Amino acid sequence: MKKNWKLILACSVLLASTVLVLAQPPRGRFRRDWQSAGRGGVESWEIDSKFVKDTFTFVRIKYDSAGYRRGGGWATDFRDSELNFSLRLQQLTTLKVNPEPIVLELSDPKLFEYPFIYIIEPGDLMFHEPEVLALRKYLDNGGFLMVDDFWGDEEYENFYRELKRVFPNREPQEVPLEHEIFHCVYDLKEKPQLPSIQSAWNGRQSGVIWEPRYGSDTSIPHYKAIFDDEGRIMVFICHNTDLGDGWEREGEDPWYFEEFSVKKAYPMGINIVTYAMTH
Repeated sequence: MKKNWKLILACSVLLASTVLVLAQPPRGRFRRDWQSAGRGGVESWEIDSKFVKDTFTFVRIKYDSAGYRRGGGWATDFRDSELNFSLRLQQLTTLKVNPEPIVLELSDPKLFEYPFIYIIEPGDLMFHEPEVLALRKYLDNGGFLMVDDFWGDEEYENFYRELKRVFPNREPQEVPLEHEIFHCVYDLKEKPQLPSIQSAWNGRQSGVIWEPRYGSDTSIPHYKAIFDDEGRIMVFICHNTDLGDGWEREGEDPWYFEEFSVKKAYPMGINIVTYAMTH
């Protein structure tokens, strides 16, 4: 795992949240032909050939599921979510970003070339044993995993069981709001909760912006982490929230964009990546 990211991001600064008024036009939500998916209207940019190896690349993890209870799985929000996020990360910080996100399986040897990986909607996630071993090695060697977009007790318990296979002797801990991950670029005053755009529309009048799950209280967002022995976050778990929809759907509705993408999804996402790249 290359660790020169500290130097690259040491001077990473927020430019201005007002840049986010450049919303993207509406695009399709889910492309099944993920290997040949285009950019869907998201602008691209050139990477300096001198710094190709020092460029941040958004890596989504492809995994198997025990069953699609709600649909989606690893490809939920693909791939508008990471395209938009990569664009905003390039615009709003001094970090050099690859305009082309990639998809990897945990068993791919190329995994160790990238310090940040992303798993979405793990409510039915199922790790194979080689993936358990690869993920443990990746995280112990300095890698960072962000987990996003799952709701309620049942979905959490499934992910918890799979995570315990990776780290049998480590427990996820709730990360306090005082932790630097909530303040390292944007100074967040609360732990952000994002619903899907449909849930936001449905709850706009009532103020109920969380996604319901039978038998579970999903009104409170939880940000939990697995720490290494030095206190570094290795796994950052975003539960009862959907940051990915805030990235993906930014161009579909001005109200959702202003209330959720600008105020919550991008600030939290940029903080997470900044923390991951500097620790």
